[in-house]
Amino acid sequence: MLRIHVAIATVGRASLARQTIDLLAGQSRRPDGVIVVGAAQADLAGIADSPLTPELALAERGLCRQRNRALDLLAGRADVVIFFDDDFVPEPDYLAAVERLFLAHADVAGITGNLVGDGVRHGGYGIAQAQAMIAAQTLLLDPAIIAREALYGCNMALRMAHVGQLRFDEALPLYGWQEDIDFTMRLSRQGRLISTGLVSGVHLGVKGGRTSGRRLGYSQVANIVYLRRKGTMPGPLGRKLLWRNVLANLLRAPFPEPHVDRWGRLRGNALALADLWRGRIDPRKIESM
Repeated sequence: MLRIHVAIATVGRASLARQTIDLLAGQSRRPDGVIVVGAAQADLAGIADSPLTPELALAERGLCRQRNRALDLLAGRADVVIFFDDDFVPEPDYLAAVERLFLAHADVAGITGNLVGDGVRHGGYGIAQAQAMIAAQTLLLDPAIIAREALYGCNMALRMAHVGQLRFDEALPLYGWQEDIDFTMRLSRQGRLISTGLVSGVHLGVKGGRTSGRRLGYSQVANIVYLRRKGTMPGPLGRKLLWRNVLANLLRAPFPEPHVDRWGRLRGNALALADLWRGRIDPRKIESM
């Protein structure tokens, strides 16, 4: 048996986080612990009353800072840490499958689940929708184990023996756009990264509590440039992500989706490109916007 703990960072949506945590009680293999890290007491309101009695902690606001706080607190107490976004709904056997995979493959450092649905792309899902999608589609997913270069941060299980002193880069502030690629590209030097349909779930993609359009637009450029210079973002992937997002914002700004601030993102893109031209681009600039 492995000691498996779930870690959730949350800001500004305590009610949603509580619902997500309560769902973990329905796992066929329950977590040995749940830790929730907020940036203020209001982020944790009502969560202590969950049937799973989660551990509560505070950190300076920012996904990387909050996840690092969880890693620091769980060091020596957990064999596996599963990071879920506060709007991720795992299928009922998620933890059981993660445990079986880690026990069967000692060289695996990290696992990411296949997404049955991602509400980020579709304006968001409700929990009932997510559960229906999981019930209808989970058995159709391919159980094959696939090698991955990086993991998707909304749901990733990490073997702590491989994580060691590795931490998320706090130079990627607030929402920490692409922090998952940076962290898991570094983790891949310690062991294999995989995905499989045996592990799955739905990312609700709920909008409340997320970074503003202008800040996200700046991060879409600045974080890519920073990670390329750092060496944790492959060149082709970085160029694809950067220009795909800039072009999407440019083309869709006149007729934006109801759930996306395209004009804000485009303004952020423009600010970042101007800073890049002037040689002063810095992901941390969004904290003062």
